[in-house]
Amino acid sequence: MIVLSQADVAALLPMTEAIAVVARAMQTVSQGGATLPLRTIIDVGGENRMGMMPGAMADPACYGIKLVSLFPGNPASGRSSHQGAMVLFDSEHGEAVAVMNAGLLTALRTAAASGVATQALARPDARVLTIIGTGEQARHHLDAMLSVRPIDTVRVIGRRPEAARDFVAGARAAYPAVAFEPGTEIRQGVAGADIVCTVTAAATPILCGDWVDAGTHLNVVGASVPSKREIDVALVVRAALFVDYRPSTFAQAGEIIAAIDSGCITPDHVRAEIGEVLSGTRPGRGGGDEITLYRSLGIAAQDLACAMHCLDRAKARGIGIKASID
Repeated sequence: MIVLSQADVAALLPMTEAIAVVARAMQTVSQGGATLPLRTIIDVGGENRMGMMPGAMADPACYGIKLVSLFPGNPASGRSSHQGAMVLFDSEHGEAVAVMNAGLLTALRTAAASGVATQALARPDARVLTIIGTGEQARHHLDAMLSVRPIDTVRVIGRRPEAARDFVAGARAAYPAVAFEPGTEIRQGVAGADIVCTVTAAATPILCGDWVDAGTHLNVVGASVPSKREIDVALVVRAALFVDYRPSTFAQAGEIIAAIDSGCITPDHVRAEIGEVLSGTRPGRGGGDEITLYRSLGIAAQDLACAMHCLDRAKARGIGIKASID
């Protein structure tokens, strides 16, 4: 069995490769090539939770489980809010073949999934990006968005001015050719944006339907439990809606559940899973003025595919610690 650290995962899964891996995985999911039970979430005290995400895939042939803790207060002490382990098993004999850091794996595959959706749905000439949120996912989403579109202006919106300024200072050093603008006003920040990513821990909507311009593409990412919503019902109704996996969307995406429960939409409002768009079996963006919305929840297939990619690269490059399980 190979054990991979956070540093190992970072070296083995650069964003451009993660996007390609997730794109292939999403097509496999929409073609029926994966078994994906809904994630199980348990409270472990206060706002802290632990999630269990098992799954199996036909391509690449693998199965496994991600055990991940969500501790929202961790960033205050310099730690990631997501901690945990990804365990992979051999499909031929059932042996555990790898254990790897699940915090960074989760962060990378989540941003990569938004990159996949943006590549498929955003206007090709999209140049203005607004990121709402200043945490770990904001950093990875910046990398993902710049990997798939010719972004020249990035607006970073945070609740605290100093957090937005600090984020921008680091981003300018990494991407000196891009213009960065820190701010705190969401409505002002999304006006005229081509792409908007919401990556917050908001429990109630922070982005409203009448604030978003025609032609915008949105990646709504932050809320992963049905009790939380980052956007209002009006925006769900107004947009062409795309998801990662219908069963989890209707069970866990708070924005979609609220819109259905209110009678404003039916489940048919989901135009497609992103894997269906990639495979060409369902349509994507309908025109330059259409608002496209990708509601990301994250699914085990993304973790499995990225973990298998890391394992294959680790074997080829001699990275990781070999541990006996006999």
